[in-house]
Amino acid sequence: MATPGTRLIPDAGWAFFASAAFTKTATLTALGIVFLAHPITAIIGWWGYGAMLATLAMFCGVSLYGRRGEIEWQGMLPISLLVFVGWSAASVVWSQYNWASLGGVAYQVAVAFLGVYIALSRDLLQLVRAVGDVLRVVLILSLAMEVFSGLLIDMPIPFLGISGNLPLGGPLEGLMETRNQFGVVAAIAVMTFFVEVATRSVSRWVSATSLAGALLVVVLTQSPVTIGVLAVLAVATAVLFGIRRASVPLRQALNIALVVVVGATLVIVWVARQRIIDLLNAGSEFELRYTLWMQVLGLSRLHPIEGFGWVGIWPRDVPPYSWFLVAGRGHASALNGFVDAALQLGLVGLAAFVALLGLALVRSWLLATRRRTIIYVWPALVLLVLAVTSLAESSLLVGFGWLTLVICCVMASRNLSWRTRLPRDASTVA
Repeated sequence: MATPGTRLIPDAGWAFFASAAFTKTATLTALGIVFLAHPITAIIGWWGYGAMLATLAMFCGVSLYGRRGEIEWQGMLPISLLVFVGWSAASVVWSQYNWASLGGVAYQVAVAFLGVYIALSRDLLQLVRAVGDVLRVVLILSLAMEVFSGLLIDMPIPFLGISGNLPLGGPLEGLMETRNQFGVVAAIAVMTFFVEVATRSVSRWVSATSLAGALLVVVLTQSPVTIGVLAVLAVATAVLFGIRRASVPLRQALNIALVVVVGATLVIVWVARQRIIDLLNAGSEFELRYTLWMQVLGLSRLHPIEGFGWVGIWPRDVPPYSWFLVAGRGHASALNGFVDAALQLGLVGLAAFVALLGLALVRSWLLATRRRTIIYVWPALVLLVLAVTSLAESSLLVGFGWLTLVICCVMASRNLSWRTRLPRDASTVA
């Protein structure tokens, strides 16, 4: 007997939405829309962008329902992800800007749903190919707009955030609004194209030129944040491949040693934080960030447990976000994912965010060291890029950073979640 859902859509319709062609197209579309959120919203506004996300999410929901018999649902959604999103949604209740919070939560949930859809519909190799294809387009379009602005019309394009500095050798913002955001995308592209080269999933010429182009973009952004991230990434990549080459009994010992070293480093940094801050304050960019962090943390003490309420990207006309002025200008974030989480969601939300990111990173790292296929290196190193970037940007909480976190989190959970070992009738996740 036909179910109510199948009466609304004929069998041919379900076959279309459940097809591999639709899944591939939806994945590329979702990645493209989220990575290019800034130019899209600059052209059609947030209402138009929200309509695009809602429509795509509806189609992806239909696709998931059509493929429900093909998907392994047990242990699908990590509890840490549900807790963080749930606390964000609950913050609408005590938020003093309910409509802004409701919009922020809707954006967060929509992007998270697209991430879950991609994680369930694509295997890891297909995901890397899709991300690589989208990032090639993003970088090419960004460089094309920089050429148009800096060389052809020789003037900035303010509504896109492009300064037209290409003749000066940078810094470039591309289509990502700021050089640091452009640099983060380029860093993810470097890691993605590196994995493409290693797996030979695209032609050698395409992968090599893509990697060279991404490295060129990193240089042209002149982003100190990205340079620091790539330095950490280079060390982490060497360590990861060293552990992968070790014998199976030795890997666990090396991972434990790595945790000890990282923990000791964090303790040393915390103890010597004032000296480090004094050294870094010689640079104006860090001084700006540090001033903003102190302002945000000072205000966070008014609502230390629950926060002011989730909003995601700061609305610059809504208090308290309109109060933060550093160097005479407002900001769209706290320029630190952890400080931002503490402001919006309090200590509870910050703990949930740290747990979500930490579990995703640990699970992805363990998969990268245990699985011999090199494709498993991608989630671990991309999450590391986003985690380190979160010390100087809030991109992990919204947009492409949030989408990537959700995808990697769900994929890692499906492979290492403790719930996958439960009997099927004992699992609480459909």
